[in-house]
Amino acid sequence: MDTQVLIAGAGPVGLMLAAELRLRGIDVLVVDPLLEPVPYSKAFGLHPRSIETVQLRGLVERFEERGGFPGSGRTGGTAGRSPIALAHFAGIRTIRLDRLRTRYPRLLASGQAAIEAVLAERAVELGAKIRRGAAVAGVTQDEDGVTVETDGPDGQRVFRAAYLVGCDGGRSAVRRLAGFAFPGTDPTITGRLADVHVPALLEDPGMGWHRTAGGVVQITPFRVLTVEFDGPPADRAAPMTEREMTDSIRRVVGREVELPATPQWLSRFTDNTRLADRYRRGRVLLAGDAAHVHSPFGGQGLNLGVQDAVNLGWKLAATVTGRAPEGLLDTYESERRPVAARVLHNTRAQVALMNPDPRLTPLREMFTELMELEPVNRHLGNMVSALEVRYDLAGPHPLTGGFLPDLTVKTADGERPAGDLFHAGRPVLLDLTDGTAVREAARGWTGRVDVVTAAPTGTPPATALLVRPDGYVAWAGDDETGLREALARWFGPEARA
Repeated sequence: MDTQVLIAGAGPVGLMLAAELRLRGIDVLVVDPLLEPVPYSKAFGLHPRSIETVQLRGLVERFEERGGFPGSGRTGGTAGRSPIALAHFAGIRTIRLDRLRTRYPRLLASGQAAIEAVLAERAVELGAKIRRGAAVAGVTQDEDGVTVETDGPDGQRVFRAAYLVGCDGGRSAVRRLAGFAFPGTDPTITGRLADVHVPALLEDPGMGWHRTAGGVVQITPFRVLTVEFDGPPADRAAPMTEREMTDSIRRVVGREVELPATPQWLSRFTDNTRLADRYRRGRVLLAGDAAHVHSPFGGQGLNLGVQDAVNLGWKLAATVTGRAPEGLLDTYESERRPVAARVLHNTRAQVALMNPDPRLTPLREMFTELMELEPVNRHLGNMVSALEVRYDLAGPHPLTGGFLPDLTVKTADGERPAGDLFHAGRPVLLDLTDGTAVREAARGWTGRVDVVTAAPTGTPPATALLVRPDGYVAWAGDDETGLREALARWFGPEARA
C-alpha cells in the first residue's frame, strides 16, 4: 500500500478530511490536478454549525485571523472577526442569525481561498501528504484495496490505497470512474460573477440583492453577480469574458454599465442539482460536491461538504484500523445523504422564488412577509445554517442525536467551552454531575473514549453526555445500560478483563 487513504481533491472538503484522518494516525495522501491552489473564492463564509464544528478542533481563531474577502480590502487581521448577523433566502436578506441558539450566531467572514489555506496548513501540520499536478484517470477496486491511476506534468503514476475518497468537486472523476449514478435536474439558470469594484452599481441599485425584470443581481464592494433565467450557458467550457459579464449586467439591471477595471476573476454557475445515488461503493466514497451539487444560493455547499468530512473522518479511521463496529462506515451515507437532500430542496425553492416572472411576484412578496414572522425566520435560519441537523441515534433523551449543547464547563484545567474537549478528535463521555456509576459503566472502553468530569457553569442539561468526535450526542442521561449500548454501537464491543 502506498497510503491507507487516498483523497482526490485538495479543496476544503478533502483537506478537512485529511486533517481528521491524521488526528487518528491514518496515513493520508491528497492528490489534486491543479499545480497551485486557486486564489479565487467561489464561496464565502462559515455558517453557525460549521463554526461550531471547526471549534471542536480549535480552528476558529485561525479562520478569523485569515478571514476576509479577497479583492475587498478586507483580508487578514480582524476582518474575519466582523460579525455578519444577517443571512438571505432567495436574496431576501432578513434571516436573523443572531437570534438562533448557538455559541456562534453569525457568519464567519472568510473566502474559500482563505479557508483552503487554513485547512491545508492544518493537514500538513498533522502529517498529511499533498501531491499536486495529479489528476485521477483510473480507479479499480478489489477486496483488499483501490488502485488509482493519475496523470500530470510528471507523467502517469499508480497509487495503491485501502480506501479512496472522491472530494474532487461537481465534475468528480472518482464518481464517474467508480460507477456512481448522479441523478437530478438539469440547469435552468445561468449565473455570472465578476470580482471587481463597480461604483456605479454600488450607487444604483446599491448594495445587496435585487430582483429585476431581467433577473437577479447581487452587488457588493468586491463582486457583481447576475442571474438570468434563460437556461444554461450555450458552452460552459468557453472562457468567461468581460463583454459577456457587461452584457448580462445590461440585461439584468436595464442599462449599460462599464466595468471600471479588469475583474480579478470571472466565472459562471448554474442550478444543476444532483445527488449521488449512494455515498459508498465498496472501498470508494464520495464527499462534498462530488456527492451533491446545487445552486450556490445561501452559501450552503462548502459548509455541507466540510460537515461531510467531519462525519466521515472518524468512521473511516476506525474502519481502516479494524476497530469499527459492524456497519459504522455505512452510517456516513445514512446520516449525511438526507442532509444533502434537504439542501438541494431548499436551493430549488430559492431559485423558484428568485424567478423574475411577474406571475411569481405575489408569491415572493407573500414569502417576504412570512419571513418577518419570528418562527418562520428562525426556521429558515436553522435550515440554511444547518443548526436543524440531528441524526436518528436512538435514545429517549431529547439531546440524543443533536449537536453538543453550548456549555461552558469547569475541569481540572480551568473553565472553557465544552467544545474544547474535542481538539484531539476523540469521543468524550462528559460526566456533568460527578456520577461514579456512569464512569464505571464506560470502563470497558478505556483508551477509546475520553471520560471527563466537569462542572457546568449553569444547570446541567443532562447527568452525562456521550459525544461522538463529530460533536453529535450519541447518548444522554444516567441509564447505564443505554450508555453501554451506545458505546458498543459507535466504538466497538466492551473490552473484557
